[in-house]
Amino acid sequence: MSTQRGIIITGAGSGIGRATAHRFLSAGWRVALIGRRETALQETAGGCAALILPCDVTDAQAVDDAFDRVADDWGRVDVMFNNAGRGSPPAAPDAVSAAEFRAVIDVNVVGMFLCARAVFRLMREQDPQGGRIINNGSISAHAPRPGSIAYTASKHAVTGLTRSLSLDGRAFDIACGQIDIGNAATDLLTQVSREAREPEPMMDVAVVADAVLHMAGLPSGANVQFMTVMATNMAYIGRG
Repeated sequence: MSTQRGIIITGAGSGIGRATAHRFLSAGWRVALIGRRETALQETAGGCAALILPCDVTDAQAVDDAFDRVADDWGRVDVMFNNAGRGSPPAAPDAVSAAEFRAVIDVNVVGMFLCARAVFRLMREQDPQGGRIINNGSISAHAPRPGSIAYTASKHAVTGLTRSLSLDGRAFDIACGQIDIGNAATDLLTQVSREAREPEPMMDVAVVADAVLHMAGLPSGANVQFMTVMATNMAYIGRG
């Protein structure tokens, strides 16, 4: 079995997932890329020897199959960055359809649970036991933006997942932490900010990738339970 450490990154086809994949590849990790679009995953890999696993995180069987493929190829799984997520257009609660609300919850909560469940099983069964799960939360888990009821509810649920996984993982040396991110300059968020009446302060998405690498690289027995990393001058404390 290789001594090279490995990480599974979900939502790896763009944004924070892509930036994080690049950081781990440059640091010499084995990296498995999960996302819906194979072409986007190939673009993220950029010719590097990443494991490309097209997968819809809301499909339980597809998730289990993808994670089993990683275990078969690598022999063990060290870290999983549970990053896949989605938002929805800003709207007052009475303008959000039940279908739209369910769609956000399905990816951000059910999808994150399915990936956590799959990797928890692998980490529990491997020898030696253990590993690390890093959930991508959001500062919306603490202070919501206006018009974000579905996204905000989903990210509060992610915090519950993180706490529960941390508790249930103790017996198996499985650590779980959460990174709550504010205004990382991904292509999508940068475009949204440009189109806004008052563009918000942004930070380089590489800062987030470095933070995830730090969390992932901690020795067994140490854990960042919750980390908030955000653009310094963004409206967060007391925003509204």
